[in-house]
Formats: sequence, structure tokens, C-alpha cells
Amino acid sequence: MKLASYNIQYGFGLDGRYDLERIVASIANADIIALQEVTRGSPRNGHVDMVAAIEALLPDHFSAYGPACDIHHDTIVRDGRQVSRRFQFGNMVLSRWPILATRTLLLPRSRTLSKLNMQRGATEAVIDTPKGALRVYSLHLDHVSPDERIAQINHLKDRLNSFVREGGSLTGGEEVGLIDPPLPEDYIVMGDFNMEPESPEYRACVGTKDKFYDRVPRFDIPADALDLAGWYKPGCYSWVDPGNHMRRMHLDYCFISCGLQSRLRSAYVDTDAEGSDHFPVWMELD
Repeated sequence: MKLASYNIQYGFGLDGRYDLERIVASIANADIIALQEVTRGSPRNGHVDMVAAIEALLPDHFSAYGPACDIHHDTIVRDGRQVSRRFQFGNMVLSRWPILATRTLLLPRSRTLSKLNMQRGATEAVIDTPKGALRVYSLHLDHVSPDERIAQINHLKDRLNSFVREGGSLTGGEEVGLIDPPLPEDYIVMGDFNMEPESPEYRACVGTKDKFYDRVPRFDIPADALDLAGWYKPGCYSWVDPGNHMRRMHLDYCFISCGLQSRLRSAYVDTDAEGSDHFPVWMELD
């Protein structure tokens, strides 16, 4: 099972060119895909519906889109009727196998006075994989404040660990003629965390290393697939500053629940991709 996570920056590459086909081509072989910075109605890319465009380019994948931010941009007239043209900004999950249930989890945020701060979220998808139902989250954290990222991580971890108890998207569906979707314990969280390895936010996510025992796996704490695969080396990165290509940071991750660690086969960052200022993170499970 191949999985890929990619912050696609409204469709623009490091060369400043909008090219969604280039982006999709670099991840089309993945069975499950998590995308961030997917928009509808953004003036930045000509108000294109990126969701519909991506779905058309990946006809063999099911999809779920979670617009955490959804605001009125302007009013246009379409077929003689006034229509609110909306700006939507969010995350997307695509899968070769059916998506049985989906939710958009809104993450904590605080009001800024100057820097852009949109509502962030995690798109949750329960996927019917050949090895059983699996939870997959496409996530994008705040890019300005470490404190806000820590609050968002703590909120997300509460949802990850409470999923079975809370019941996901739906329980008791028999009352209205629906079948309850499965409530899998294992999960994968992929996305742009806007944090660097071993930062305070990173440690809030996976725990702090002990000088003697290192970082001990725990049931209620996710593990970093890239770390388990030995990817981190001096100078590793998943993002490049479009204005200064020598400025590089590692910001993108795939985290897995403890029950999936034995299934991990590989994890790496594809720094040859050219479709965004971020690079796809790949992971393979057996």
C-alpha cells in the first residue's frame, strides 16, 4: 500500500507556474493521497475549482474534500441568478478504495492582527482497504505560531484517541436505514505540520526523547514514519522558499498509530518533484 502526502500550494510550483497536471503526475501511483492547500474560488489561481480538476485527473480514486475555511469572496451572475462566489481552503484525501465515512475536524485557532490566519482543519477519511478499514487524516497546521500548533496537535491527538469511543461520523444509523461505518483503531496522519523535527510542536506530537531509553513507543502517541525509516539526515528538507531556494526546512510528515509500525516498509521525501514549494512525502505499508 503506497501513500503520499503533498502540500500543493494552490497549484503553483517553485517556478511560479500553475500546473495541476504536473502535481498529479508525481503522486498518481499512490493508493492513498493526502493533499493540502486545495482551493475553490481562490483569486490567487483564477478561481479554479481544484477539487473537480484533481478528481478529473485521478478518475480511479475516490475523494473527500474538507474546506476548513469557507468565505464569501464576491457575487457573480450565473444563468440569470446571483451566486455567491466562495473562497474555500482545505485538505483532500483520495483513495483507490471506497471512502466509507468522512469528517472535517476544525482545529483551535486564535485571531491575528496582521499575519494571515485561516481556519485550519484535518480531513478524516475511513477507507475500506484490502487489509481492513483504516483512518487517514490530511492535515495542515498553522504556519505562524508554535503555541497555536501545539494547541492544534493536542486537540487532534484527543480526537485520534477518542475516535472509537466518540463513534466517528455516525452511529445508530439503523434508525434511519443506514449501516454504521467501521470504527478502526489504527490511523495515519499526513500533511504539512509547519514544524521542524524535534521542535516543541514535534515533541508535543510524538513525545520527548529520554537520554537513556530514547523515544519509547506508546499506545496513545503516533510515530513518525520518516524517523522510523531512518530518513532524517543533516540537511534533509520537504520545503524550499520560492524566493530563496537555499532556504530549506523539513515541515511535512506521515505519522502512524502504534498498530501500524510493524507494517511500515519505507518512508521518504521526493525532492525531485517540481509542482509546489513543498515536496511529497511517501510511505509504504505492507
